[in-house]
Amino acid sequence: MKNLISLISALIFSTLFYKQNIGLNLFLFSVLTSSILILKNPELTKNRSILLKIAAYLITGVMVYFYNSSLVILANLIAFFTLIGSVSEPKSSIYVNWINGIYTSIVSYFSRYYDRADLDDNNEKKKKIDYLYWSKIIGIPLALSLIFIALYRNGNPVFNDMVSKIDFSFINIQWIIFTGLGYYLFYNISHPITVETLTSNDLRIGNNLKEINLNKSKIQKVKKEKQLGLVLLVVLNLLILFFLATDIFYLTEIYQMTAPQLSDQVHNGVNALIISNVLAIVIILYFFRGELNFYNENKDLKKLTAIWIFLNLMVVFSTVLKNIEYMSSFGLTYKRIGVIFFLIATSIGLITTYIKVFKIKNLWFLFRQNLSLAFAILVISTTINWDKLITHYNINYADVVDYNYLINLSNNNTFMLKAYAEKNDINLNFQKRIDQKYENYIKDLKDNSWQEVVYDNSKIEK
Repeated sequence: MKNLISLISALIFSTLFYKQNIGLNLFLFSVLTSSILILKNPELTKNRSILLKIAAYLITGVMVYFYNSSLVILANLIAFFTLIGSVSEPKSSIYVNWINGIYTSIVSYFSRYYDRADLDDNNEKKKKIDYLYWSKIIGIPLALSLIFIALYRNGNPVFNDMVSKIDFSFINIQWIIFTGLGYYLFYNISHPITVETLTSNDLRIGNNLKEINLNKSKIQKVKKEKQLGLVLLVVLNLLILFFLATDIFYLTEIYQMTAPQLSDQVHNGVNALIISNVLAIVIILYFFRGELNFYNENKDLKKLTAIWIFLNLMVVFSTVLKNIEYMSSFGLTYKRIGVIFFLIATSIGLITTYIKVFKIKNLWFLFRQNLSLAFAILVISTTINWDKLITHYNINYADVVDYNYLINLSNNNTFMLKAYAEKNDINLNFQKRIDQKYENYIKDLKDNSWQEVVYDNSKIEK
């Protein structure tokens, strides 16, 4: 049977997800999807890029089993579309992978259907379907049969009893529709397609700037632009040096700051970074957008650009130190961890901008590289149980523990909180809330079906 694999996969899909919460089933679905893609396209095993994306997809899937968090589920969904889009066109950029992945998952069947219809129209005229004829053939006998069944039921008690015993309750329409959706999904991902114009343009546009021949009139224009760039970068470098000097003064007094002062320093530092780094990248991209890249006398401007990028990285480092001190005193939170990830992303943006300038790359290079690195960071971040890490650090190392914050985190820290509360004297109200959280979580774990099982189920079995 041509689509037997899709049909079997649809039945497995409905078994895994029909009226089930997310747990082990999402990992099994990840394994199933990866297996089908390789089975349908054996050549994928020779493509290193696709193998890495399969690995990323499976990593996010198994992490859902170990700690079922919204971040991991989101990462798994993004990894799914990335993988499907890569199968559609392995050489396309990651953002094109996402678009092609979504496009394939939703409309592949219809796209192929209409392509076949267009092909049939070009080869031969299709016979017209006589809809009136078929409606008579099906409709009239069906209507008359229902009428006579009603009459016979009234005229014969035995016939009425037999008809009454016919039970169609075993037919679950919702399950059938759900399984149909599963079949549709697996058919689509087994027949990947692309958004043609977007994909072809992406493959056509490289990462390098096309060399521009400079005539006399262009050289004069480039000279003036270079002079403007030199003046601007000298001023900006002096300004950022002054900022760093004053920042060093604040760093020496960081241990004497109160919580509000330290919080203001971190938040103001991050806000300053957002504006300064965006402006830095925009200014650099403006000057190195075209002719100036190929001007032989642009070395001094490039040196000033490199210095400015380095000084911006120093500002990032300074903000990291403030944030670390803030976390060591008042504990970890998602916002404080988010600041670290933002600083990493900022550093990556500055480094890729440096590469763009000195390797004469175009804007597409920045876009592609930064999105790919962002995806890699997302996948790596799923391997950490953040709720458990936050709880462990705060109860063991933070000077001040915000129990209310820890209790409101997901159930991933429930066992750790329970063990801590049993060994330490804490506020009675927090004790009761931790006990309630623990009891509710245990109940949820016991109620899990095999599809919904997570790693914590093994703990209560022990």
